[in-house]
Amino acid sequence: MQVAVAGGTGFIGKAVVNALLARNDEVWIISRTGRAQGSPTAKGLHYATWSELAEHPSKLEGIHAIINLAGESIGQRWTSGAKKRVLDSRLQAAGRIARLAASLRSKPEVVINASGISAYGSSYTQTFDEWSPMAVTDFLSDVVKQWEAAANAIEAERLVKLRVGLVMDAKGGAFPMMALPHKLFGGGPLGGGKQWLSWIHLEDMVRLILFCLDNREVRGPVNGSAPEPVTNDQFGRALGRAYGRPHWFPVPAFLLKTVLGEMSSLLLDGQRAVPRKSLELGFQFRYNDIDSALQQLAGKRK
Repeated sequence: MQVAVAGGTGFIGKAVVNALLARNDEVWIISRTGRAQGSPTAKGLHYATWSELAEHPSKLEGIHAIINLAGESIGQRWTSGAKKRVLDSRLQAAGRIARLAASLRSKPEVVINASGISAYGSSYTQTFDEWSPMAVTDFLSDVVKQWEAAANAIEAERLVKLRVGLVMDAKGGAFPMMALPHKLFGGGPLGGGKQWLSWIHLEDMVRLILFCLDNREVRGPVNGSAPEPVTNDQFGRALGRAYGRPHWFPVPAFLLKTVLGEMSSLLLDGQRAVPRKSLELGFQFRYNDIDSALQQLAGKRK
């Protein structure tokens, strides 16, 4: 299979590219700058810039699939400028892929466009699956609504909107910083601790993306989260068990809001999302529950 990956040098993108190469797919990494010095080389791995593809879209003629993971990191203080970059980067990437697909004589069989679990808004009481309505309750849910609307313009036999939750890996993403307080014996619930966290192990995230590539029945929204979401307090207690540390030092909501501003909603708000669609289609998670995932991330199980 020939697969183009936008955002292939990012946290999830690198893992996806490695998995594709491991099964002998031919991979194109799309970025703003192309192959940078020190970038990996491998048989079947190619690089292209957005500007090159805008001028010569035929470079990807015959491509089977496009995976779009491109976008400005949300892990920064949400100034007006940062919020604009977060939104614009996602709309621009989706727009570029729509123009690229429109220029190809043979449309890709599938486009997987990353989205966010924030699509459903925030709730302490509801459970959301792929058939739940979208809701705009904050900045991120508004970004997701506009992001998916932009993706709808992409011409492909199948369009998958992958609503990604918290992706956990020991060496990348947000998890190392989230685990640090517990490692330093200062972990505890954030705010009230009752806010939901929809999470997924990086290994399962990559496997789910490959499942979406290969399974022709997968289309539309897909929740990229594990079957058993947890509350913030449950997550912290599981961290304590994994690292042999106490879970006792609560951090009040007002302090997080003071330090992080609007970005504190990442820690204080949440939603209980379940991956109904992928489960019904036969996908099997290797890490269904938070304890098994955190035990592996802490190095206590393979």
